[in-house]
Amino acid sequence: MSGAGHRPDDPVRVLIVDDEWMVRTMLRTIMESAGDISVAGEASDGDEAVRLARDLRPDVVLMDIRMPRADGLTATQRLGALDRPPKVVVLTTFDLDEYVRTALLHGAVGFLLKDAPAADMLTAVRSAASGDAMLSPKVTRRLLHHFTDTDVRRRRTEAENRLRVLTGKEREVLVAVGGGLSNTDIAASLYMSESTVKTHVSRILTKLALTNRVQAAILAHRAGLLD
Repeated sequence: MSGAGHRPDDPVRVLIVDDEWMVRTMLRTIMESAGDISVAGEASDGDEAVRLARDLRPDVVLMDIRMPRADGLTATQRLGALDRPPKVVVLTTFDLDEYVRTALLHGAVGFLLKDAPAADMLTAVRSAASGDAMLSPKVTRRLLHHFTDTDVRRRRTEAENRLRVLTGKEREVLVAVGGGLSNTDIAASLYMSESTVKTHVSRILTKLALTNRVQAAILAHRAGLLD
């Protein structure tokens, strides 16, 4: 599930995208404080981000959404079309920004508040690179509410029909993913190895034609698996 082919023993290569140089400097300082993360480059708008991503092949892109020239929504969608797309983690000052929800639907694997603790930022980058990106359970519940507050009955029926292709064990894993659990936590709660969990998650995404765990969580919620 690693977007740009990141290998566990290599440093995670990050592209920082924000139109404010002070934010980029702050993020660079935080990223470079970790020995297992390196900053591949910086971009000040979406167009530059896509160009640098093609050239530099980062593992993870920290993507600002609101930029004056080319915004992060368009850039996230364009990055997803690359032959080896990087993982995109959205940067925002608002934890329920409408733009963030749109970015997640375009394939972003999660989001970070710009005032999040440095440790959380580093964890988010590592998780994204490993394919274990997720939102916290609290944020997931609030976010999913906005995806499901209109025409709930129709959406639920459609979601239930899509989930029929899953095995019983895959449904159990999907419920855990929808609850915001990491692969490590799922392995412990369902008494299976972490590699088996990763295999189940990969199969779930393939069977349901989804891009990432956030989309899987949304579908699980719509189907009523988390009620």
